[in-house]
Amino acid sequence: MDKGRDPNIAVELALLVALATLWGGSYTFIKLGVATIPPITLIAARTTIAGLLLLVVMWARGIRMPTDAATWQRFAFQAVLNSMIPWTLIAWGERHVDAALATILNSAGPLFTFLLTAVVTRHEVTTPRKLFGVVAGMAGILLIVGVDAFHDVRSGLVAEAAIVAATICYACAAIFGRGFKGLDPMAPAAGSLLAGAAALIPASLIVEQPWTLSPSLSSVLALLALATFSTAAAFAIYFRLIQTLGSVGTTAQAYLRVPIGVAISVAVLGETLSRTAWIGLACVVLGVAAMTIPARRAASVKTS
Repeated sequence: MDKGRDPNIAVELALLVALATLWGGSYTFIKLGVATIPPITLIAARTTIAGLLLLVVMWARGIRMPTDAATWQRFAFQAVLNSMIPWTLIAWGERHVDAALATILNSAGPLFTFLLTAVVTRHEVTTPRKLFGVVAGMAGILLIVGVDAFHDVRSGLVAEAAIVAATICYACAAIFGRGFKGLDPMAPAAGSLLAGAAALIPASLIVEQPWTLSPSLSSVLALLALATFSTAAAFAIYFRLIQTLGSVGTTAQAYLRVPIGVAISVAVLGETLSRTAWIGLACVVLGVAAMTIPARRAASVKTS
């Protein structure tokens, strides 16, 4: 029995690393995409392509999307906090800051989730390790935003603040989002992506007039990779891991994707980080790990 389990564990851990790589690489794809495709148009295309791909996967699995208005209203609410606002803010921010910095700043979701639950809902248990994680993670963010961004306030500080705001959106979605009982986990993913596309496409047509654009081949390929691999494929892997490793175990990708994402941006885009940013990176990874690892251990104790 044990021998039979080992290959499965190896596969799930490999998928976990693959998920961290796909999501970590998304910041490089976005950086390449927004070089010649404006942010709203880029994200409108991303959500549309990925949503349609997930529909095809669901059709192949024999899963049907819900048709009632109440469920689609919840899909729309999820889209606002999980894709429409944060993805557009990140895409806009990456027109002014490096993909590596965006990766670091956007990885602090668990920190803001803890802070918001502690202040607003007050259901999060405060432990010394979590407090250490918050302090370390916030120190890392302040090191990056408070030092590097002031070299250019307009295109630095504001852009990095936009990426931090996107991270807070993710935290709000994690706190105030509601489970979709009775639905296959891929249904909310596809539904929220399509709901987001329904709002972003008109916005793109009005604000950015995409028919006037002349995107480069690298931007188009980056968009296709972003939608296909970092969104549709990543969601499919994510929901598999939710069923096999559990929601808590899957959070390991939160601190895995930071060094992976930075490494990809450095290798592909030739970006470099300042000494302060490297220290900030270490602080953020340490803080996010401290926020998530204890929960995994607690969960394993409860299930043993």
